Amino acid sequence: MKVIRNYLYNVGYQVLAIIVPLITSAYVSRVLRPEGVGANAFTNSIINYFILVASMGIGYYGNRQIAYVRENRKKMAQTFWEIQIVKTIMTLLAIIAFEVFMIFYTRQPEYMWAQSINLVAVTFDISWFYEGIEDFKVTVLKNSVVKIISMIAIFLFIKGPYDVTLYIVVLALSTFLGNLTLWPNIKRDLPKVSINILNPWKHFLPMFELFVPQIATQIYVQLNKTMLGGMVNETASGYYQYSDNLVKLILALVTATGTVMLPHVANAVVKGNMKQVNNMLYKSFDFVSAVSYPMMFGLAAISLTLAPKYYGSGYGPVGPAMMIESIVILMIAWSNVLGVQYLLPLKKNHQFTASVTCGAIVNIILNIPLIHNWGLYGAMWSTVISEIAVTLYQLMVVRKLLSWKQLFADSWKYFISGGIMFFVVFWMNRHLKDSWPMMGLEVLVGVVVYVTMVILLRAKIVGQAKELIENKLH
Repeated sequence: MKVIRNYLYNVGYQVLAIIVPLITSAYVSRVLRPEGVGANAFTNSIINYFILVASMGIGYYGNRQIAYVRENRKKMAQTFWEIQIVKTIMTLLAIIAFEVFMIFYTRQPEYMWAQSINLVAVTFDISWFYEGIEDFKVTVLKNSVVKIISMIAIFLFIKGPYDVTLYIVVLALSTFLGNLTLWPNIKRDLPKVSINILNPWKHFLPMFELFVPQIATQIYVQLNKTMLGGMVNETASGYYQYSDNLVKLILALVTATGTVMLPHVANAVVKGNMKQVNNMLYKSFDFVSAVSYPMMFGLAAISLTLAPKYYGSGYGPVGPAMMIESIVILMIAWSNVLGVQYLLPLKKNHQFTASVTCGAIVNIILNIPLIHNWGLYGAMWSTVISEIAVTLYQLMVVRKLLSWKQLFADSWKYFISGGIMFFVVFWMNRHLKDSWPMMGLEVLVGVVVYVTMVILLRAKIVGQAKELIENKLH
């Protein structure tokens, strides 16, 4: 039940973290216009390269290491401060690199300096610690309050197309303040340790092993926006960002399982219970499949009308882009289970690194010809194919450790159910009145069709849901 509770906490925060900009983006897209939105997306993609250096793979590594030693409070405190020292040093190096970069960067420097607040905020991000001890309540509640305050600030202060810099500052400060709110709890949760016993450098190489896959991941997360801004225009970067925002909202419901399960699985690995590890993996893979198929098909079915209706006139290209990108929901869901929930806890860092590096290479190879020929939609297809490459590589890696038959036992049932749902909802979306109530009806019909089909096909997830409800009642 603790895993389920943590999952719900993490889902709640991940959804809020994306819903806040989604709620505000319906307003901001109209106020800042596509040009302002694109400028934010383009400059944010650049600052994220420096944030990547500052983060140094600590998110996954810190989460896992804390999970390994959390039953020894003194060891846990020592591990925390050693990792935090490395992170602080890397952030300082990233800030110096950014200042050198700004000597030569002349394109909208005021936006870049505003974005740099995000870089400073990285130093104070210790969410990985609370994920490692499986205390998601702390990070969720405190960050949620800050996110809501930032949403109010956007509606109060962002009034016209010349407020792009102010908009960037508000978003960055919300991240900064959200990270700061976690620190008061550290005194309560960790005992004091002597600085003499700290040896931060032993973590550097293991962190670097996870830094490489983060670099690879960022290539096909951020590079597409950067290349669109350079090869097409900044407005295309904004279209990509807005499509990605809606897709990531859906993904948050799925990938939250990875953050929750990583420390749980890591703790089982330390105890040598590999049978439990594999059983957790099979259940998790089946769960994300059951959830991600309808999300993929459902978003694709309503995307053509959802994007322009939500963001306003001038954002029509976001709809087809979102339809293409919806495929990554399933791919990332699977790779999140195989990579984050299985390969990382088992310390198979090289295999995990190789998988995302494969995706990055595919993305680099495809980006130039696809963006050159098809612009925004070329970038979307490049992203999709890259994610498919990552998932296929990870499936090949685990083929001797896990049973594909058990992994995909009910996948065909979810595929058929989702496919039927897609045709019903897509027909409604294209032929019935275009309005918010009608779109709500389409979503409701989609849910009913999918759930009905899953029940008729007797998928395992139905029995597990009944068992969970019965246990809760008793």
